[in-house]
Amino acid sequence: MNLPSNRKPHVVLLFSDTGGGHRSAAEAIVEAIQIEWGDAITTEMVDFFRYYAPPPFNHAPELYPLMVKIPEAWGATFYLTDGRARARAITSALWPYVRRAAFKLIRHHPADLYISVHPLATTLPLNALGKQRPPFLIVVTDLVTTHALWYDDRADLILLPTEMACERAIANHMPPQKLRVVGLPVSQRFCAPFAGPQGVPTGDKIALRTRLGWPVDRPLVLLVGGGEGMGPLAANAFAIAEAGLDLALVIVAGRNQRLKAELESRRWPVPTFIYGFTREMPDFMRAADVLVTKAGPGTISEALNAGLPLLLYARLPGQEDGNVKFVVRERLGHWAPRPQYLVSILRQWIEQPQVRESFAARARQKARPQAALTIARIVGEQLGLPVEENIPHAGLG
Repeated sequence: MNLPSNRKPHVVLLFSDTGGGHRSAAEAIVEAIQIEWGDAITTEMVDFFRYYAPPPFNHAPELYPLMVKIPEAWGATFYLTDGRARARAITSALWPYVRRAAFKLIRHHPADLYISVHPLATTLPLNALGKQRPPFLIVVTDLVTTHALWYDDRADLILLPTEMACERAIANHMPPQKLRVVGLPVSQRFCAPFAGPQGVPTGDKIALRTRLGWPVDRPLVLLVGGGEGMGPLAANAFAIAEAGLDLALVIVAGRNQRLKAELESRRWPVPTFIYGFTREMPDFMRAADVLVTKAGPGTISEALNAGLPLLLYARLPGQEDGNVKFVVRERLGHWAPRPQYLVSILRQWIEQPQVRESFAARARQKARPQAALTIARIVGEQLGLPVEENIPHAGLG
């Protein structure tokens, strides 16, 4: 790509707040571009649903949390609309209604390269861009069960989080030469091997626990339910605490203030630490021995970067079904949707720490902490930036 010498290339990332993973992935890519290229590239994130979709689609960010509260209906809709032919039928049917909005989006946000991190920001923007367009990348943010709407063979590259997702892309007739497995982009706070707050080495569990005020003489189980504290978090926490296991619990209730108050009002038979929304999740994960969580793709990827074995207690039918299969098939953890099963696995892992460590070792092997930085380098390649403009990873060790 040849740009005027006085103009920096501009990258637009298309996302929407229908689930936290799309925004998080876009932010991780922006952060990585800044690390890799400094101010040589400008970036912009655009919530295409909220600001450009016609009614009722412009309300999707607000409606999404309500829709997923009926998981069976969500899952049925996912699978009924999945498949190459059905995805094409959906986008063809939508195009007459959204074409003006799509053209307006492109007109308001011209770019030298576009990145989609949402399945509905692939075919429709590509339609609006036409044949004479800048490079267009798709960064898939579902780990395994990737809906056919993610895929359009007009994209220059499709960047995938796992080999299992790559298999899905090939099944959807994507050209193999356009596919690259790079991992799921997450914030560098969950990836970088440099010292954490107050200079505590991120790999030193004892130092981290000492700083956080947690026990250092027993296994520590971290329970999370996402930013909103969703799922049967309390039931699982109570079951673990009452099982007579020699462990400590750290429970993150997220923004769910009612759940946090309920947990804080209870007397716990084991050392238990309760938090609301926190920015210290990277250190929480590095200090823990086991993560108990729902099967969200970002949380799974962050846990692998921390070398944490996983116990999954819930998943959203549809796009998170494959996450469970991925974790189980790769021996990264277990699917434990019932508290009694969760407790039985924890009992084994505590009584036989070598078994737990085998899962932790697999997590470290499958981690892809360089995913966002790899995407940033690909962006530079697509823009034709010379290697010498590449900025060293200042502060990343």
